[in-house]
Amino acid sequence: MYYIAKRCFDIFSSLIVLTLLFPLLFIVGLWIVLDSEGGMFYRQKRIGKNGRAFYLLKFRSMRPNSDKSGQITVGNDQRVTKIGKFIRKYKIDEFPQLLNVIKGDMSIVGPRPEVPEYTRYYTDEQKKVLTILPGLTDYATLEYIDEQVILGKAENPEEVYITQVMPDKLQLNLRYLEERSFLLDIKLIFRTIRKIIR
Repeated sequence: MYYIAKRCFDIFSSLIVLTLLFPLLFIVGLWIVLDSEGGMFYRQKRIGKNGRAFYLLKFRSMRPNSDKSGQITVGNDQRVTKIGKFIRKYKIDEFPQLLNVIKGDMSIVGPRPEVPEYTRYYTDEQKKVLTILPGLTDYATLEYIDEQVILGKAENPEEVYITQVMPDKLQLNLRYLEERSFLLDIKLIFRTIRKIIR
C-alpha cells in the first residue's frame, strides 16, 4: 500500500508543481540561455534502483563541459554561471528532476542518486540504498544541504567526499531505508522546504 501511495503522490505532486511553476521555470530557462553559451538543461548519468543507469535532468548552472574537470562542485567554483549561483542557492536547478520522477526514474523522497564513478566505492551494505528509487531529498540531503561549502574548505575535496562525506550520507540513506513511511516522506519534504527558504 505504501508503494502505491508513494507513486501516486510522486506523480500528482510533480504534475501540480510543474504546472503551477511553469511560468517561473520558463523564465529561469530563458535566463540560463541568455546568461551563457549552452542549453537550458544539463543531463548527467546517475545510478538508480537496482543499479540501473539513467540521466538526471537539471537546469544548467555551469558552463558547458564543466564536468570534464571534475564531478564535485566546491565553494566559489568558477565554472558556475551567474544565474547558476542563484538557482543553486535556492535549489531551483533541481526542479527539472520532477520529470525524472514522473518518468519513474526517481521519487520525491529517497537517497540522492550518485554518479557511476563513486558507486564503485560502495560496500555490500551501502549497496542496499540501490534497492529503492533514488529521490530529491532524504536525511542526507538535509544534513548536507550546504555540501559544496563544506567541500570548499577541504584541501582535497574529492578525497574528503569519498572517504568522509559519501560514507556518512550513505549511512543516513540506510537510516531512511529502515524508517521509510508515507508520513516520514511528508515530514522530510516540509523539512527540506524550510531548509531552502530559511
